[in-house]
Parts: sequence; C-alpha cells; structure tokens
Amino acid sequence: MDDLLSEKEQIEQLRSWWSEYGGYVIGGLGLGIALLAGLNYYTNSKLDAQREASVLYESLTNHVVSGGLEAAEAVADELNTDYASTSYAPQAQLAMARLYMDKNRDQDAADALSSIIASDAAEEIKLVARARLARVLLYQNKAQEVVDLLEDQQSEAFAPAYQELLGDAYYALGRVEDAQVAYQSVMLNPLSRDAVDQQLVQWKTLDLPEASVTDDVVEEAVAPEPAAEEVVEATEAEETE
Repeated sequence: MDDLLSEKEQIEQLRSWWSEYGGYVIGGLGLGIALLAGLNYYTNSKLDAQREASVLYESLTNHVVSGGLEAAEAVADELNTDYASTSYAPQAQLAMARLYMDKNRDQDAADALSSIIASDAAEEIKLVARARLARVLLYQNKAQEVVDLLEDQQSEAFAPAYQELLGDAYYALGRVEDAQVAYQSVMLNPLSRDAVDQQLVQWKTLDLPEASVTDDVVEEAVAPEPAAEEVVEATEAEETE
C-alpha cells in the first residue's frame, strides 16, 4: 500500500513539474531544432554558393585564355558582387590582373592586385597578389613602391621571390650593395630551387656594377703625390738657382 502511494506521489510530482517546466522543455527543443535547421540551411547555402562561384570562375578562366576582356570583366564583377565571401572572388581578381597585363592595362592590373591585398582574402592569396603587384610596379618603373611593398614582409615560402624582386628594385634605385645582399640571400635559401630561377638570379648578381664612390668622398679625396722623378727634377732646379 505504501509502495502504491509512493508511485502515485511520484506521478503527481512529475505532473506538477511538467505543468511548471514543460513549456520551457518544449520551447528548448523547438529552438534546438530551429538552430539545427538554420545551420543546415546555412551550410547548404554556402555549398551552393561555392558551386555556383566555381562554375562562374571556370567561365572566367576560359575568357582570360581566349582574351575576351569584356566578358571576363562581366563575370569577375558578378563574382565580386554576388560571391564575395567565396574563395573564387580574389582568385578572379588574380586572373583579371593577368588579362589586364596581356592587354597592356598595367594600372588596372595593379588596382586589381591591390584590392586583393586590402581585402579579407586568405593569406596565401594575398602573398601571391603581393608578388605579382611588385612585378607590375617594376614594369611601371616604381621601384620605391616595390621596396615599400615587400621590405618588411615575413614569409618563409615567398622569401626567395620577394628577395629577388627587392634586389631588382634596389638595383633600379642605385642601391647596388642592397641588391647584392638580396640576390645572395636568394642563392643561399634552400627554398629558392623550387621558387625562382636561380640561374637568372646568379646572372643578375654577376651583372651588378661595383659600388660607386659618392661625390662627397670624391671631393674630399687627397691629391696624388708627385712621382719620384718629378721630385728629383724640382730639387735639381732649386740647386741650380
């Protein structure tokens, strides 16, 4: 009898608890289901966006290869506008920079690469964009901008390429010793074998002129001493007098 009363009491307690907290339980379950559904929708949406962006990027590369500038620009604009959160948007800018250079529109190429560096793109893509921008700037005879772009960059993988570009910029600025140091760092870096043309870097090093003496040093240089024969002749002339 006592056991029966105990079971009834437990049932009553359960009913009382459910009447008080059942709504919260149902609400929590509903919220959890809603969050799970939302997460699945978000994941599926991202996957759909990646797939759509992938199709657009493939068409863009075809336009780049064929040289269709207007068509390529249209696709790139769509990627940057509607799929900016995907990895294909900055890759599209890299492709457009190449096409712009093929079309002799170097400033448009520089602008495209600069936009990647200023964006929240993956760091690996930014490293590539920085190297390509440096090449464009060298083409534009903007050596100091190359120095400003690369001098403080720390990247083990891109160090050989960056140092070679810095060497080119230093040489263009007349900083021969800095160019030599940059080229030598490339030659001594074990990663250079797969990153740059070491033979070309060696040729650049061999072609460097000797460090020139500054004008101030030339002005302060001591005049050469007279030859011994001149001293003897001058002494004999004095004794004759």
